Amino acid sequence: MKKVVVLGAGYAGLKVVHELQKRANGQVEITLVDKNNYHYEATALHEVAAGTLPPSKISYPVADIIKPAVTTFIQDEVTGFDLDDKTVSLKNHDALSYDYLVIALGFVSETFGVEGAEEYALPMANLEQAEAIHTHILKMMDEYKKTQDPDYLKLIVCGAGFTGIELAGVLADGRKEYADRAGVNPSQIKIEVVEASTRLLPMFSEKLANYGVNVVKGLGVELVTGARIQKVEPDKITYTMGKDEEETTGTTTGKTIIWTTGVSGSPIVQADEALKARRGRSIPTDHLTVEGHDDAYIIGDVAAVMPPEGGRPYPTTAQIALGMGKYVAEDLANRIKNGSQLAKPFVYKSLGTVASVGNTRAFGEAMGHEYRGYVASALKKMIANESLYRVGGAGQVLRNGRFDLYH
Repeated sequence: MKKVVVLGAGYAGLKVVHELQKRANGQVEITLVDKNNYHYEATALHEVAAGTLPPSKISYPVADIIKPAVTTFIQDEVTGFDLDDKTVSLKNHDALSYDYLVIALGFVSETFGVEGAEEYALPMANLEQAEAIHTHILKMMDEYKKTQDPDYLKLIVCGAGFTGIELAGVLADGRKEYADRAGVNPSQIKIEVVEASTRLLPMFSEKLANYGVNVVKGLGVELVTGARIQKVEPDKITYTMGKDEEETTGTTTGKTIIWTTGVSGSPIVQADEALKARRGRSIPTDHLTVEGHDDAYIIGDVAAVMPPEGGRPYPTTAQIALGMGKYVAEDLANRIKNGSQLAKPFVYKSLGTVASVGNTRAFGEAMGHEYRGYVASALKKMIANESLYRVGGAGQVLRNGRFDLYH
């Protein structure tokens, strides 16, 4: 009987458990560790932050997935691991030993050292943080009624990457709720996005990216591009624009500052020297194992998987995380049954990327075609349902699936 310990119940870790349980054949004992007793769809955090979806719509209990005869779930925080001694340290439980380890510890918000960002901006890297953003927004609307200060009506998003653009779109959808709460016209709710780059959404063709940017602008969102954030203070951002002698300094103020400039892998991974991580992400072998430790896999947001042609690692998405999880489960099953790894290495082929801009607007590329508007929005929701199915099965799709295609 082999002991497999899986750290993290995100897309990658839970997919390993889901698939390996089907292949256990009485030869595997699985232990899953996560600080939460639920899984959440990280791709929908922005909707909880804006209040357009309740937390219950993007989460479900880990207990719905695990089979107690095969898998033990421990709700606890991982504090470290020793890849030589093959042990995992936990905050509130005894250390775990393993035959095989799967490191899938997820991501945290990345401030890139910007002064004040950690103290004064709201991160959106987990479900609790997303809920806190929505609570904060509503509180600011209440405060406006007392003060009549328009800064309480202003929502600032730091970063116009994929997440920032999607967040801006759902914040625009939430305008009526916010305005009703504050007792103002929806047009008085100001949304501003501050971004260092001038070429937004580089994962898409220039034409498609421009379409997406215009959709966002059409919702009354102000995009401040080429603005490098230097400092975050209470209710204020300072940024610079231009270069050298033409560099200028600008500021913007608002009572809600949301940080979406990027993420990094788990600090636990960053702290382990054996993983040689950069920004919490470690480059795995072709079989997704840790270099020099073929009994430990590293997947999901803590893995920097390189394309065959080299260059930059693949983006950390639910799509690649699910692919990694399935591959690791197959590789583990083969090792346990036959004593050897799969002959084929992990290969990733993206099926496409679709960005939503609110509930009924989206744009993206899938299966070699570009999509825009309502069709892209429906496709985005079907992709979300497919991801939900690949881990949670039909039951979770029926309970938490996206079928709000017409409003």
